Amino acid sequence: MTALHIAVLMGGWSAEREVSLSSGNGVADALESLGHRVTRIDMGPDVAAKLAAAAPDLVFNALHGTPGEDGSVQGLMDLMGLRYTHSGLATSVIAIDKVLTKQVLVPAGVPMPGGRIVKSADVHGADPLPRPYVLKPVNEGSSVGVAIVTDAGNYGNPIARDATGPWQEFDELLAEPYVRGRELTTAVLGDRALGVTELRPKSGWYDYDAKYTDGMTEHIFPAEVPDEITQACMALALQAHRVLGCRGTSRSDFRWDDERGVDGLFLLEVNTQPGMTPLSLVPEQARHIGLSYPELVQAIVDEALRS
Repeated sequence: MTALHIAVLMGGWSAEREVSLSSGNGVADALESLGHRVTRIDMGPDVAAKLAAAAPDLVFNALHGTPGEDGSVQGLMDLMGLRYTHSGLATSVIAIDKVLTKQVLVPAGVPMPGGRIVKSADVHGADPLPRPYVLKPVNEGSSVGVAIVTDAGNYGNPIARDATGPWQEFDELLAEPYVRGRELTTAVLGDRALGVTELRPKSGWYDYDAKYTDGMTEHIFPAEVPDEITQACMALALQAHRVLGCRGTSRSDFRWDDERGVDGLFLLEVNTQPGMTPLSLVPEQARHIGLSYPELVQAIVDEALRS
């Protein structure tokens, strides 16, 4: 293995800043343990100057959310002639946008929930879909700003203007039918699906706090589901990774209505820069198949160098 100078880009100003800092510092520690020289960069408005001053052999993009996952930083690094990990500009632009992702994956045969864009102000007048349904931002990750609207919920009927929810933060939202059942996720590394994890929150649903607070969610790997569901998740995650043109690693999140068999399996979204924190699912799945955290990080670096 050749020792490299690698800049780890982390932090930024998205709603996922703290998660990105955790991912980035974990990655940087792993790279240093492998003998690489590391420059840690907390992204700010001067990110181009910092990258130019560092002049790394490679940038490990450990940013989450906008602008690190939506193509903005990818475009900047393309213009600067820098090599970087994870997906490129076009893939990032599509995958961060849940509507664009549907427009690409559904025609390719990937099952996803239906839905439509609604004006946030309109949800106070009438429900955009029959309850239960989900309202979510079009381009945020980590379940930021997601609301599940049910008859028994406390948002009101119709949704009250003073009820706390994404309608207060975003002008437009994606409304989707709620898929009952179980939360499954599959990581892809290179051209290989790693497995299927079931996520069982101790209370409520798999929201931001459940994802990043130790002990709030049980991770079951391999998921205790029929083999046909395991194989379907892995095949669909790999298909989505390829169709979108993902590089390095991605993670596909599913809902499975276990009363409907394979017909009840729906892909919700594809994360092109999944978390690399101690609680993150890609390192966990990699560990279960025999890849240590530093080996996973090195595998992502190796693929970036081949691209």
